[in-house]
This record gives sequence, structure tokens and C-alpha cells, in this order.
Amino acid sequence: MPHLPDVVLWSVPAFVLLTALEVVSYRLHPDEEAEGYEAKDAATSVGMGLGSLAFDALWKVPIVAIYTAVYELTPLRVPILWWTLPLMLLVQDFFYYWSHRGHHVIRILWACHVVHHSSRKFNFTTALRQPWTTWTVWPFYVPMVAAGVHPAAVAFCSSVNLVYQFWVHTERVRKLPRPFEFVLNTPSHHRVHHASQGGYLDRNFGGILIIWDRMFGSFVAEGERPVFGLTKNIDTFNPLRVATHEYVAIARDLRAARSWGERLGRVFRGPGWQPRTARPSGERLPERVG
Repeated sequence: MPHLPDVVLWSVPAFVLLTALEVVSYRLHPDEEAEGYEAKDAATSVGMGLGSLAFDALWKVPIVAIYTAVYELTPLRVPILWWTLPLMLLVQDFFYYWSHRGHHVIRILWACHVVHHSSRKFNFTTALRQPWTTWTVWPFYVPMVAAGVHPAAVAFCSSVNLVYQFWVHTERVRKLPRPFEFVLNTPSHHRVHHASQGGYLDRNFGGILIIWDRMFGSFVAEGERPVFGLTKNIDTFNPLRVATHEYVAIARDLRAARSWGERLGRVFRGPGWQPRTARPSGERLPERVG
């Protein structure tokens, strides 16, 4: 197959430059409504990003093995050409939408994704705050491989999607012209996604395109100013706690569960799910985010 570039690696200089420009913009033109930067928070986000690179390399071994096995078993083959690659990007973005949505509504998946929402700031370093347990993502792209898309092409499309999403993590860009806002995921749409207000919860899951949210009823336009973070913030800059706190909460809830039905609910239902029997007052509930 043709060689596909490592778009994440090639984009690192742009990430650094854009972050530096955003920091300078806050210094030169402070915004009373924008949260800007906090040194410890930014350092935690960068640390989570570096950790994710190491853990992703570890998870990649079994995932590539599974994808390769599926690819070898299917008789289908999609060639990598100038006109098929955009179609692959479109299909990958579609499956990304459902993966992202699933990671918000199934608690064991949310335990992975909650890392990305744990910052109470919203800036370019927030884009780097990535989980260390991305082994929960791979099943969503099996249909692409089964349809004959080479695993390397799936990885390339996922990388393009990830790189695109870097620039939507900012408060310095208000709104784009309407045609762009209608089709693309933009900073305005993604601010809604990271907000913790009730009306913004579980909305705007799109990666590159926002049309999936419009089609499947999960779109909300930005109105009131978003409040970023979790509905129950963890108040820590410790990367290990950031990476694992929801798994710890699940384990605690499983120990306290009174039936197998409750245990299954604690793992596979929504992050805020509660059994019919009310919990004792004061017991900590799972974090929830927008």
C-alpha cells in the first residue's frame, strides 16, 4: 500500500506554535470571560498527552494484530487513491461520532474518556489531555477494516481527525461564518461539548464534521457561556489520579453493589445511573460532563 505520512508527528510544530500564540494572546489581550491558562493545569494536560503516546504504543500491538487478522479474513479491498481517501475520512469520522457518543453514555467507556474532560480550562493544551486506556476505542472501527480498508489507512484517518480537533479547543475563536458552523466541528460547537451545564451535557460529538450531530439529534448551538469541566470536579493535578479516578469509582461502586443487576448497571449504563433503591445521602456519585 502507498506510504501514508505520520500526520500527528508532522503537526507537532504547529501545536507548539499555536499554543505559544494563544498564551501570548491572553497576555496581550486578557479576556474576562475566558479562563485562559493555569500553569499546573497546562502541565497536567501536556503530561497526560505524553503519557498517552507511551500507552498508545503499548495498546497498538494487540489492536494492530486484531485489525490485521480481520483484514486478511475479508475478501474486500479498498484501494488507497486520491478519491477513496476522502471517502475513508468521511467514513472514519462517522464511526468516530459513534465511538465518541458511546464513550459518553457507557460508564466503562466514559472511564477512559473522562480524562479529556477533566480540565476546568479550555485551551490548546486541553486538546493534549488524552487518556491512557484507549483500548476501548478500537472496536468501533472494525467495520471499516472488515469492509476492506487497510488498518494503516484507518490509523491515518484517525490521526487526521485527531489533528483537526486540536484547533477547536480554544476560546479565542468565537464563531465562524454560518456555512462553516453548519458543516464543521468548530470551537463554538466544541465548547458546548466540554461544558458541564445540564443543557449542554452529551452534545456535539462530531470530530471533523458536525453534520452527524445534526442528523442524529445530539446537536446544541452555543448560547450561554459554557462552564468547563465535570459536574463533580476531581480537583487534582496528579496525572495518575486523572487517568484512573473513574475506574477507582467504578470499583468502589461494584464493591458496594447489592445485586448482579446493579453491578452490570454500574459498568455498562450511563455514568450518572443509579439503581432504583436510593443511595445513602452523601455517597459520591460518578462524575458527569458535557
